[in-house]
Amino acid sequence: MDRLMAKVVCRNLYKRYGDQLAVDNVNLEVGEGEFLVIVGPSGCGKTTTLRMIAGLESISSGEVLIADQVVNNVEPRHRDIAMVFQNYALYPHKKVYDNIAYPLQLRRVPKAEIRERVLDTSRLLGIEPLLERRIRQLSGGERQRVALGRAIIRQPRLFLMDEPLSNLDAQLRIQMRREIIHLQRQLAITTVYVTHDQVEAMTMGDRIVVMRGGLVQQIGEPMTIYNHPANRFVARFIGSPPMNLFDGMLENRGGRLVVRTAFAEYLLPADVQARLTGVHLAGGATPVVCGVRAEDLTIDLTDNPAGNYPQGVVDLVEPLGSDVFVSVKFGAEMLLARAAPELPVREMQKVHLKPNLAKMHFFDPKTEQNLTWK
Repeated sequence: MDRLMAKVVCRNLYKRYGDQLAVDNVNLEVGEGEFLVIVGPSGCGKTTTLRMIAGLESISSGEVLIADQVVNNVEPRHRDIAMVFQNYALYPHKKVYDNIAYPLQLRRVPKAEIRERVLDTSRLLGIEPLLERRIRQLSGGERQRVALGRAIIRQPRLFLMDEPLSNLDAQLRIQMRREIIHLQRQLAITTVYVTHDQVEAMTMGDRIVVMRGGLVQQIGEPMTIYNHPANRFVARFIGSPPMNLFDGMLENRGGRLVVRTAFAEYLLPADVQARLTGVHLAGGATPVVCGVRAEDLTIDLTDNPAGNYPQGVVDLVEPLGSDVFVSVKFGAEMLLARAAPELPVREMQKVHLKPNLAKMHFFDPKTEQNLTWK
C-alpha cells in the first residue's frame, strides 16, 4: 500500500464529558486518498471527532482504525498523521524555514535532506521567497501556507484539518480553498477536513458528513446531500440561501395526492406521488412540512398566469449581481425566490410564485425526516 494513502474508519464512536454526550455513535469511513469534510454548527461534535482520530482526545467508547489498525491506544506522534489547526500553531520567533523543517529536525533527519525537502515543499506552496522571514512578518494567507508546508513535509498518510481557513477574509478563503483542493489532489493524501461553513463543504469535499448535536445526520456526495437532504436540518443547513420551509397537508383525493398550504394547493406530479406512496395518510390527509429551494421558485409578473399559483407581495429585493433574491410575503408566510437580475421586480409589487413541484420536499413534522427521498 502507498504509505501516503490510508483508509480511516470510525466505529460506534462516543465521547462523553461527564453527563454531556459530545459525540454520539459516529460511524464513518474515509477511503484511501479521499477528501472528506465534516460540517455542522458550533458544538455539533465535528472537531471532537477529528481530535479523536488524531489521538488528541480520548475515546469514551468505540474504535478508530487507520490503515486497518485500531489506534485507540496509539500516541498521536505514532499515527503517521499531520494536523493543520485553526490558529496555525506556528513558532512566531522562528523563520519560515525552521517552522517548516521542525518536524524533520525532531526526527533528526540529515540537514541536507531537510533542506532539499523544505525547498521542494516551499516551491509547491509558492512560499520559497519567504523562507528567511519570521512568522510575525507574514500575512494570514502566508501563515496558512507555512502551516500547510509543515504538515506536508512530514509526508504523512493522513491529513487532518480543523477549520484552517476560518481566520482569513472572504476573498483569501476562496483562494486558499482552491489551493488546498489542488494540493490534496496532487498529493493524493487521505484528508479529513472540519468546517462550519457549508460552502467550504460543498466545494471541497468528495463526500460530506453533516453533524448536529453529536449525531451524524447524513453522509454523501455534495450534490446528493443538496438535492436529497435526509431531514429538515440538513435541508436548511446545506444550501445558500437555506431551503424555504412551510406547513402543509397531504391529501389523497381519489388516489391523487394534493398538497394544501395556507396560501395555495397543488396537485403533485406522478413521480413525486410515486415517491410518497409509503406515506400513511390518516383519514385521507396528513400534516407535512413542505420545502422548496429559492431557485425552484419562479416569479411571474403577469396579472393572470396559467395555473393556480398564489399571489403575494414583494417584501424585499436583494440584488447580488448575477442573481437577485426576492422575498415574497403570503400572509404570515415569507418565501425567498432567486430571480434573474433583469427581472423588473420592485418592493410592494404583487407577484405570482410558481414552485417546481418535481423538486418539492416533504418532511415529517415529528421526526423531521424527508418523506420524499429515502
